Amino acid sequence: MSVRGTEKMLDRLKMAALHGAAALALLALGAGTAQALDARYTDADGDLVADTPTDPAEQIDPDTLIFAYTPVEDPAVYAQVWQGFLDHMEEVTGKSVQFFPVQSNAAQIEAMRAGRLHVAGFNTGSNPLAVNCAGFVPFAMMASKDDQFGYEMEIITYPGSGVEKVEDIKGKKMAFTAETSNSGYKAPSALLKEEFGMEAGTDYEPVFSGKHDNSILGVANKDYVAAAIANSVKERMLAREVVPADSLKVIYTSETFPTTGYGYVYNLKPELAEKVKEAFFSFEWEGSDLLKEFSTSEPPQEKFVPITYQENWKVVRDIDQAMGVSYACN
Repeated sequence: MSVRGTEKMLDRLKMAALHGAAALALLALGAGTAQALDARYTDADGDLVADTPTDPAEQIDPDTLIFAYTPVEDPAVYAQVWQGFLDHMEEVTGKSVQFFPVQSNAAQIEAMRAGRLHVAGFNTGSNPLAVNCAGFVPFAMMASKDDQFGYEMEIITYPGSGVEKVEDIKGKKMAFTAETSNSGYKAPSALLKEEFGMEAGTDYEPVFSGKHDNSILGVANKDYVAAAIANSVKERMLAREVVPADSLKVIYTSETFPTTGYGYVYNLKPELAEKVKEAFFSFEWEGSDLLKEFSTSEPPQEKFVPITYQENWKVVRDIDQAMGVSYACN
């Protein structure tokens, strides 16, 4: 297993991107992604997320809050996992709260943009798109009791695949999850190109599974010879015995990225938005289904901690910028 620094990779990406036509993509993005908010939003305080509308008539106060968790695994499983927390949110907010199972990152972003989703957990890679296109305001992330958080991108294979190191993927199929995923697509794509000189479609064949659990199951069942995944998802699947540990082999591990960001839609009535935040930070994890499920990650996720998009997602925005990723809303 090899471990390479994320910042080292970023430096190489930026140097490479400054040559030839790729420089235009970087210049188009400017000094960062601070100006990427869709035209329907404002950011007067410069924190990179949409401001709450100053006109009370443009603020929403729904009778039922709709909550969605990032679609990385079986939605039916997570509806039960989150139920205790949603009951707590009902008590704190005085609103009904409903779990909304989503099948893709794109569907989750579109639901919030269209006003059908009020509170959500968006995965690492889709956070910038949710912020800029859907008015998502992230404020929390899961962490361990000693405030450790995050996950690593892993490239996995199965024993006996003939793939012992990243270079062995050349000439084979490589499974990704979705183009909005940080660990499932953006970070590994950049890594393969800039550190290993491997071009998608030329040196390996990229395929998309849709979700991290699909990629992990695909490798375990030998449908994919290699896949890029979030190890937090893998650890939870191993803990639930969805896949046996000896069916997977790790050949690359990145440094730590921020994990799922939790937040609300920008135009919630401010008093309600504060109640939503209170629900996250006052939730009692001990004995909960959330603790049972997420404490199997490494580090264990055992509480919610406050975060800011501006600070905690900088490394993700840097990777997107170096790759020329656009946050334009289609």
